[in-house]
Order: sequence, then structure tokens, then C-alpha cells
Amino acid sequence: MTKIMYDYTKSVLERVSFDPMLFCKELEKAIKMLLPYEMEQLREWLISFTMEKPELRQCLILVNS
Repeated sequence: MTKIMYDYTKSVLERVSFDPMLFCKELEKAIKMLLPYEMEQLREWLISFTMEKPELRQCLILVNS
């Protein structure tokens, strides 16, 4: 079931990536729900996803703290 949550989280983050504030808010929710190893996967995914979206890079602080 956790794989489902991770995939759902990525899907939501992709859909809200047009708005940096909303993206950060959804990322905060994901941090509370995901397991530590899933957070590591999400961190790696976020780094590659935000390469082309510099306005979202500010949200990486949430996963690096």
C-alpha cells in the first residue's frame, strides 16, 4: 500500500506544480504521510523534477530538513 501512497503523492505534486505555494503545501502533507525510505525516493524524484522548474526549488528545503 505504501507504493500506492508514494505514487499518489508524485501525481498530486505534478498536478499542482503550476503554483509554488500549493506545491509546498502538498509537499508538507506528503512529508507527514510517507515512510522514511519513501521520503528518500521522493527527495531524489524532487531534485530531478525541479531541475526544469526553478520556481519550485525553494520547496526542497522542506525535504532536506
